[in-house]
Amino acid sequence: MNRPIATIAAWLGFPPFLALLALVATGNMQLWEFGLCLTLGTIWALIVGAILARDLRRFSASIASAAPSNINLVTPGLSQLAQTTIQTIEAERRSRQSLASSASASQSLLDRLPDALFQFEGPGSARRIVWRNPEAANTYGSEESALIRHPALRAALAAAETTDEPIRTTLSLAAPVPRDLDATVIRTDTGQPTAPLYLLLTDRTRERGLERMRADFVANASHELRTPLTSLIGFIETLQGPALGDAEALPRFLKIMGEQADRMQRIIADLLSLSRIEMTEHQPPADQVELDPLLRQIAAFMEPILREGRTRLTLDIPSNLPAVRGDAGQLTQVFGNLIDNAIKYGAIKHPKGGVAISLAVVATPISNHPLPGILISVSDDGPGIAREHLPRLTERFYRADKGRSRAVGGTGLGLAIVKHVISRHRGRLMIESVEGEGTTCRVWLPLTTEAPRAPTDRSRSGRNDA
Repeated sequence: MNRPIATIAAWLGFPPFLALLALVATGNMQLWEFGLCLTLGTIWALIVGAILARDLRRFSASIASAAPSNINLVTPGLSQLAQTTIQTIEAERRSRQSLASSASASQSLLDRLPDALFQFEGPGSARRIVWRNPEAANTYGSEESALIRHPALRAALAAAETTDEPIRTTLSLAAPVPRDLDATVIRTDTGQPTAPLYLLLTDRTRERGLERMRADFVANASHELRTPLTSLIGFIETLQGPALGDAEALPRFLKIMGEQADRMQRIIADLLSLSRIEMTEHQPPADQVELDPLLRQIAAFMEPILREGRTRLTLDIPSNLPAVRGDAGQLTQVFGNLIDNAIKYGAIKHPKGGVAISLAVVATPISNHPLPGILISVSDDGPGIAREHLPRLTERFYRADKGRSRAVGGTGLGLAIVKHVISRHRGRLMIESVEGEGTTCRVWLPLTTEAPRAPTDRSRSGRNDA
C-alpha cells in the first residue's frame, strides 16, 4: 500500500478505533458489531486517505509549477489554499527579482562612478575601509594608509558620527604628487553613531592647477618676455629713427632681432609644454614603454646636433630590459632635454668639439637603489656647476649663470619640465656634478605603479637646464 495513503488512513481511523474499543469494553457493543464497524471504518479511512493523498500531490505539483488552474482538488479549501500560496510565492519572487535588479543597477553605477568611493565600518578611531569602488582602488590603492591618516579626513569622519548632515572638507596630499581633493562623508543610518560611513573623493587637482597655472603663466611670461620684447622695440625704434636707411646697421640689427624673437618663441613653447605636463601630473601613465628602442631612437634623432658639435655619444643599454609604465612622448622629451643640455654645456668647456657624453642604463635593485626599476644616467665632461645652486635647479627660469645659459639658447625651463614628467611617472631625478669635471643626471623609473616615498628630485651637484 502506498505509504502516504496508509499514514493518512491510520490517522483518520485511529480515533474511531479507540471509541469502538471503549464501547466493547463497557459492554455497549457486541463483538460482531465491533468487527463490522471496524471494517467499514477502515475502508472509509483508506478511501479518504487515497483522495487526500492525491490532492496533496496535486497541491505540491501546482505549487512547484505555479499553475493552480490546471488542478481539480476534492478536499475542501485546498484549491484556494494553493492559489493563495502561489500568489504569495510569486509576489516574493518578483520582490526578490526587483531587489536583485536594483542592487545590480546600483553596483553597476558604483563601478562606473568617476569619483572614488570608500565605505568605513567600526567604532570611532578604529574605523577601517571595508569596501571601495574600482576608481578608488585604481587611484588610491597604494596611498590608502596615508589617506585615512590625513588629519582633515579623520576630523570629518569624527564629525559625521554626531550629525545627520553630510560633512564636506578639502584634502591636500603631497605624495607621491601634489593633489587637491574635495571629500564628502555621509553616515547611512542617522540613528546609529557607529553606522557605516561613506567617503566620496573628487579630484580637483586639475581645476585648481589650471587656476594656478594661469596666474603663473602670466607672471612668468611677462617677466621672461620683457627683456627680449624691450630689445625688439628698441631696435625697431632705432631702425625707424637714427638708423633709418643705414645699410651697414640693418643686417646686424635684424640678426639680433631674429635671435630675440626666437628666444621669445622658445620661452612660450616651453611654458605651454610645462603647463600641459602639470595638468596631467597627478595621473600616472598607463602605457607600457620599452626603453631600449626608445633611447636608441632618441640618440638617432640627436645625431645631427651631435655631428654639428663634434660630440661623441656612447650608449650602454642592455637588451633585456623590462618594460616600464610610461608616456613615450614625455620620456622622449626628458632624455632629449638631458642629452641636449650635455651637448650645449659641454661645448662651453670644449669649444672646438670633443665633448664626451655617455648614456647608461641599468636595472635595479642595486646597492644604492633598492626598489625594482630602471636607472638611466646621462653623463658629460662639461664645466659642471657650483654646489650652492643645486637646491633651485628645477625651479622655473632658474639659471646658475644667466649669461652662459642664454648664450647657449637656454630658457630656464628644461629641468622644470624634466622634474614634472618624472614626478608624473612616480620616479626620481638625481643630479650629481663636480665643478670643472662634468655632470651626471640620473632618472629612476619604477617597474610598478607603486610610488616611491622619496623626494621627486635629489641633487648633490648639477647645472641649469637648456
